[in-house]
Amino acid sequence: MKPYLAAAVQMTSLPDLHKNLAQATDLIELAVRRGAELVCLPENFSFLGDESAKIEQAETIGLESEKFIKTMAQRFQITILGGGYPVPAEAGKVYNTALLVAPDGSELARYHKVHLFDVELPDGNIYHESGIVLAGSEIPPIYASPKYGNLGMSVCYDVRFPEFYRALSKAGADVLFVPAAFTAFTGKDHWQVLLQARAIENTTYVIAPAQTGFHNSRRQSHGHALIVDPWGVVLADASIEPGVAVAAIEPSRLDQVRQQMPCLNHRVFG
Repeated sequence: MKPYLAAAVQMTSLPDLHKNLAQATDLIELAVRRGAELVCLPENFSFLGDESAKIEQAETIGLESEKFIKTMAQRFQITILGGGYPVPAEAGKVYNTALLVAPDGSELARYHKVHLFDVELPDGNIYHESGIVLAGSEIPPIYASPKYGNLGMSVCYDVRFPEFYRALSKAGADVLFVPAAFTAFTGKDHWQVLLQARAIENTTYVIAPAQTGFHNSRRQSHGHALIVDPWGVVLADASIEPGVAVAAIEPSRLDQVRQQMPCLNHRVFG
């Protein structure tokens, strides 16, 4: 592992595949111009809006999303995470899939989101992700990158389940990905503190690309794509407009924090 710059992309995705991919292209290019070698796209980067439309177009969205991720990796010679797009599954449902791709376009790791967002919020919005998404059944394997460290994948609602990240940590994770489309209502109170908690308790970096703004007349995302260091310090925050949060991932910082606070060595349970 060497020091490098990572980018958490922040988008306002819409129910329009081609507009979203054009927006993502511009933001990936911006991240690369700022020196990022590892670029992470948020959940629903290629389509966010009406769920019935997503199901109707799932095969196209899935194929185009995967092609896009691999094309961007090769064009810009970066490692890229495409964090949450529909891949057709059984019984008319889809997997919410995250894909990590190398600069040559080859697949490094794939994860189907395990924890599904079935919640009725006090602001009147009702989310029933399991209505169209089939939950994954496995915690993803760590991808051990010689350049970027041991990389652990997750998606959005997973962040509320610390045991998931402890499993990744026990498997050796140095960096945790949390691509998300966090709601505005929950995000204002929970988003940053959850990411900081996952970083602190596992002494890892957290890279959390995000959705922001209104995606249709009702759905609004919180924004604030973040990169957090192993001490819980927020290194970069994309605020509330589309853009990128870029920060350095430093192996020496990982070593320092793990020596100062060796809590993983002191575990009694789990």
